[in-house]
Amino acid sequence: MGCHCCLLYVLYTFWLCCLLFGFCQCAENRCAASNAVTCATCLSIGPECGWCKQEDFMMEATKNERCDILFNLIYKGCRSDLIEYSSVQVTISNVEEANTQVTPGEVSIQLYPGAEANFTLTIRRLEKYPVDLYYLVDVSASMSESIVNLNSIGLDLSQKMTNVSRDFRFGFGSFVDKAISPYISSHPPRINNPCSGYRSDCMPSHGYIHVLSLTDNVTEFRNAVRKQKLSGNIDSPEGVFDAMLQAVVCQGEIGWRKEAIRLLLLMTDQTSHLALDSKLAGIVVPNDGNCHLRDNVYIRSTNMEHPSLGQLAEKLIDNNIIAVLAVQGSTFHWYEDLLSLLPGTIAKQLEPTAVNLKELVVDAYQKLLSEVKVQVENPIRGLHVNITALCPDGTRKPGMEGCTNVKSNDKVLLNVTVTMNGCDVAEDRNYIIIKPIGFNETAKIIIHKNCNCQCDGPSRQKEICVDEAFLDCSHHHCNDINCGSEENIYPTESCKLFPGQPVCSGRGVCICGKCVCHITKLGKVYGRYCEIDDFACPYHHGHLCSGNGECEAGNCKCFSGWEGDRCQCPSLTKHCVNLEGQICSGRGICKCGACECTDPRSFGTLCEHCPSCRNSCEENRNCVQCNISNLSPSTNDQCKTSCPNRVYYIIQVSECFSDSSHFQIFFIIFIVTFLIGLLTILIIRQVILQWNMNKVKSSATCGISTARKESKFFPAVCTRTATYRHDKPEEIKFSISKLQVNETFLYKS
Repeated sequence: MGCHCCLLYVLYTFWLCCLLFGFCQCAENRCAASNAVTCATCLSIGPECGWCKQEDFMMEATKNERCDILFNLIYKGCRSDLIEYSSVQVTISNVEEANTQVTPGEVSIQLYPGAEANFTLTIRRLEKYPVDLYYLVDVSASMSESIVNLNSIGLDLSQKMTNVSRDFRFGFGSFVDKAISPYISSHPPRINNPCSGYRSDCMPSHGYIHVLSLTDNVTEFRNAVRKQKLSGNIDSPEGVFDAMLQAVVCQGEIGWRKEAIRLLLLMTDQTSHLALDSKLAGIVVPNDGNCHLRDNVYIRSTNMEHPSLGQLAEKLIDNNIIAVLAVQGSTFHWYEDLLSLLPGTIAKQLEPTAVNLKELVVDAYQKLLSEVKVQVENPIRGLHVNITALCPDGTRKPGMEGCTNVKSNDKVLLNVTVTMNGCDVAEDRNYIIIKPIGFNETAKIIIHKNCNCQCDGPSRQKEICVDEAFLDCSHHHCNDINCGSEENIYPTESCKLFPGQPVCSGRGVCICGKCVCHITKLGKVYGRYCEIDDFACPYHHGHLCSGNGECEAGNCKCFSGWEGDRCQCPSLTKHCVNLEGQICSGRGICKCGACECTDPRSFGTLCEHCPSCRNSCEENRNCVQCNISNLSPSTNDQCKTSCPNRVYYIIQVSECFSDSSHFQIFFIIFIVTFLIGLLTILIIRQVILQWNMNKVKSSATCGISTARKESKFFPAVCTRTATYRHDKPEEIKFSISKLQVNETFLYKS
């Protein structure tokens, strides 16, 4: 009844679409266009396709019409309960319980290719949840004060944690570094006592020792811390991550409880060695991520590498352990930069004497409780999972980003969408895990791939999943993988591309005189003779036959306008023609739509640049005589050798020579004009020089030499005698002599 209601809902939605946009015009009807003859093939086309299993459906149809859009099948008369379609079913196994953090714990989904399923998960933090806190302490000499204070902090921390947890347990372990050179001193006295040079009693250096399993006895915890001795090494980095991984994976030895929130508190003041650092000590065996404790001592420390950050993060998540890094000094920032690589891990700065350890643990615990982040484990190929978190404050965030500031008993809703791309990938497992980071509860999502139709069901009426009437006129059938090979009464010559070739190109069977092509995992085989495919021909720039042709019998058959073994070359030479109509400027050939210059002196897209080339008239001037008839045998042989193409390029020889004579005339006129102008300039220059010379001579006749010492006075004036006559006037003489600078002219009558 539920599936029938789903079908009615789908039909109703489709009907509204058709009313708005026209019948069957909502989208391209690829279902009917496929002419699918099997139910499985029909449903694999897309989620909108349906298959009518009704036996008497469209008895008089001229083609297969059992595969169509759901609305069309109902319209054509198929009963709704006899339509196979891409239904999606989501089954919830259990409901929310009072003491459950993740609900539902299990979801079963039935999916068809191209379909998607939606459901909601609820995550709720419980108040005063049980807590397991394991101290992993760096016991090198620089941490002495912090270890002493840890003894007194245990009781105070236990009392303070009762406010946030009803069940609290402690554990303790110590580490230093790998006990091998060059990490420790190999001097015999210092192997057993690294502090022998300082007259102190220290325990040997060690990779990790599990001291105290998780217990609620505070006195036992304090005694274990009080008895702890210091140790040491000679390099600054410690084996932090190596010890952390052992404390995480050794579940039984540590005593981690399944129902508790698990906190691993790391205390150090130095950085950590990373993966591959062990090669300094000649250790090349990768860390296997397993527990290697014997009598509570890590026995593989000196022959197995440090773990990688990715390996450590995976083990933290798999074992539901939250790491709190309490770091002293400036080293804190080094660990802070690594938090993005360690999901569910936080870093806090520890004061030198660890006096803030109580507040640090409680704050870290409350911060971790206020964050909800999830991840998908055990992924399946072909299956896509999208998660959106609806936080208590009303915001929506991706699941990996999660929600913050979540209080006790607040609910975080996760909207989960699962989409299946296809059925072509086989997987051994059929479930995925949605896991909130730091929680000990998960949600298991079981996937059922419905890639085949449910035929021959409980209905009394025969249900048809393979329409044999359209598949084979002789009642043979062809499934999705292999086709029947029995002989039929129809000749096979009509299924051969050429006489003598295999039937259907060897990639199909001939049924009723027509080829039914095989379906292969390599790609699609099609064509009248199964001669075309989309995988057997060469590719160019990632496209079969460059996208400009079809693959036929392993060779590219190019579309019009293209050529080449990959159909990568345009067949038209228009890309090689210059403005004068010449192909490659007459200096090359056109290949694959581009010019290939045959003249080594030329270059350019159209071979248009050739600085050392002469023009065609100059190059072919010697071949003019080859166009003259009645050549002598010797001249004719020479023309054949030096001018083999004369009939093609000597047509415009007269124009070449015409251009040459015009140039000669222009050059002669230019030379004559230049000489006349030059002669004119010389004549004018000579006239000007002669005139200036006469003027200088005239001035010299009246010149009076002047002493150098008189050069500061006015220049000398020539003396002249003037005679005036009026009747019989007396002769008057004027004598003008040189005046001094300060002298006044006096006139005497």
